[in-house]
Amino acid sequence: MRINKFAVLMGFVFTAILLGEVVAHAGEMDQFTNISFSQPVEIPGQTLPAGTYLFKLLNADNLNLVQISNLDGSHVYATLLTHSTERPEATADTVLVMAEAEEGSGNPVAILKWFYPGRTDGHEFVYSEYEIQQLAQDPQRTIVVKEHAEAAE
Repeated sequence: MRINKFAVLMGFVFTAILLGEVVAHAGEMDQFTNISFSQPVEIPGQTLPAGTYLFKLLNADNLNLVQISNLDGSHVYATLLTHSTERPEATADTVLVMAEAEEGSGNPVAILKWFYPGRTDGHEFVYSEYEIQQLAQDPQRTIVVKEHAEAAE
């Protein structure tokens, strides 16, 4: 199998451009997390344009409902059902697991999972069967989002 080094390099450049400006600010209550994206990102049922969003639990008693809104909460983009998911160990930073669309497809990266800092349990977003089939073909990348810093792989 021959690997096209240019394609791999361009994939890293695309990821750096896309996620180089991802910044998170978090609050313990309801897992409030502000995340900025420098490029559009896909969530179940829609694409969010580049910008800063507030991710939070809709209700602290229900860990399976995540709400995504603008920073002041005056506009809700989505309230999404999630499934509980686990990771081996907690980190001090927000972690996103994303599916990267094939270069040139015109599709944005998709957020698959969101982990709040300090927790091993997280939120796996629920996509339609069609979306799941499409996303399954895309490579996944785990992104560590450091508060007030650039994202690292």
